Amino acid sequence: MKLRIERAALLKSLGHMQSVVERRNTIPILSNVLLDASGPKLSLTATDLDLWMAEQVDAEVEQPGGTTVPAQTLYDIVRKLPDGSDVELAAQADGRLMVRAGRSKFHLPSLSREDFPLMPEGEFPHRFTLAAADLRRLFDKTRFAISTEETRYYLTGIYLHAATGKGEASLRAVATDGHRLAKVESPLPKGAAGMPGVIVPRKVVLELLRLVEDLDTDIALSLSDNKIRADFDGAVLTSKLIDGTFPDYQRVIPSGNDKMLEVDAKAFAAAIDRVSTVSTEKSRAVKIALSKDKATLSASSAENATATEELAVDYSGEALEIGFNARYLIEILGEIDGATAEFAFADAVSPTIIRDGTDAGALYVLMPMRV
Repeated sequence: MKLRIERAALLKSLGHMQSVVERRNTIPILSNVLLDASGPKLSLTATDLDLWMAEQVDAEVEQPGGTTVPAQTLYDIVRKLPDGSDVELAAQADGRLMVRAGRSKFHLPSLSREDFPLMPEGEFPHRFTLAAADLRRLFDKTRFAISTEETRYYLTGIYLHAATGKGEASLRAVATDGHRLAKVESPLPKGAAGMPGVIVPRKVVLELLRLVEDLDTDIALSLSDNKIRADFDGAVLTSKLIDGTFPDYQRVIPSGNDKMLEVDAKAFAAAIDRVSTVSTEKSRAVKIALSKDKATLSASSAENATATEELAVDYSGEALEIGFNARYLIEILGEIDGATAEFAFADAVSPTIIRDGTDAGALYVLMPMRV
């Protein structure tokens, strides 16, 4: 294998690869990236055995071939090379890979490409395209609620499924950790009506968000009962799905909350953040006392520190005192794109609904806490 490639193109692709690779593993080749030069392209592939990332970039291939080298080391080398430089990659007789740019030369250990785990084949009976902006919105606005408790593995991802609400079909993303729930939907793409409900793992969610961050094109999504594949911009991401049953989230979304509050989302979040400075670190509890057109926020600590702040709000229901985990509430308010956040309360111990005043497709549920 021998080729020349533009540094910027190689660096971008290696950046995608090195985030897939697990730094610590007991199988040495999983720390490597597979390089395969053929025709006018260099193909790069990385995997952790649950997630495969493959991408093709333009290159001047003088001699076809392939090998695998440590992904993190190659990424660090290319990252430190001068902007605008060309990089030469060449397999050596001693089994190592030479990396050369200008007067810099490196030799990296390699492992045979025949030992690199192949990307899983199989049927993907459900296929549809989704705008990158829609995928970003679905995942970005729900990922904060993904559970980090591995014992409840079925909550460690985003539940993506076709749903019907108010007579309209939608593609819906839901995440919950038992304390808060995020539900965001967009119009159902053509071809997605028969898709199975799937739980997309956290790592896949984060990788996709990073990969499509600046894209304005469509993404081709393919699904089976146990795998998901995304094709976009010369890259293919294939992953196993979480094998589990997502709970019936509709049961925890209340329908009778009748005490309505409208508040400036950014001002409310900033006030909660200020008041919670003195709250006990573990619970980060903040109490909200609501009366006509006024919210009084308060917090205290075991060391007898206290804080209060009053805000003018739009509230006309009966007086209510309710407590929340400040961090959870701030994270939800951070997903509100419009100026106004809309709250619907039932009482001090029942789940609260929070909506974005400008996004009817987004809904959040937050459990209160005793203060």
